[in-house]
Amino acid sequence: MTREEILEFINNNPVIFLATAEGDQPRVRGMLLYKADESGIVFHSGTMKDVYRQVVNNPKAELCFNDFKRGIQVRVTGELEIVDDNDLKDEIYEHPTRQFLRGWRESGTLGDFYQSFVVFRLKGGRAATWTMATNFTPKEYIQL
Repeated sequence: MTREEILEFINNNPVIFLATAEGDQPRVRGMLLYKADESGIVFHSGTMKDVYRQVVNNPKAELCFNDFKRGIQVRVTGELEIVDDNDLKDEIYEHPTRQFLRGWRESGTLGDFYQSFVVFRLKGGRAATWTMATNFTPKEYIQL
């Protein structure tokens, strides 16, 4: 797959399995992609979550995207950065796919939205694809 095909694949399969580390213990959880483009792979969470603390302590991460119907997996390794951009936070909040954020922000139960909402970006990572046909071949990495 080319870089462009990988970004398209990621956008078409927006569930991320995110691996971080807590000390010497790996941690994996499902996340929801916001977008993937030339600026990086963007998703979000809350500052009260363990994932936020883990990224602050160790920004190295791996993202895994799957198309189960076609039997293709894309794994992306790199470092996450925290994007402190209120305009981007507003853009994400206003996006039709993010209706679930409305109650969180409008209720105010978690305090200041801009302080409790965190945006992560993996920029310049390396991607490797996997299929059953390539199961035993060496990985080929594509720079994103």
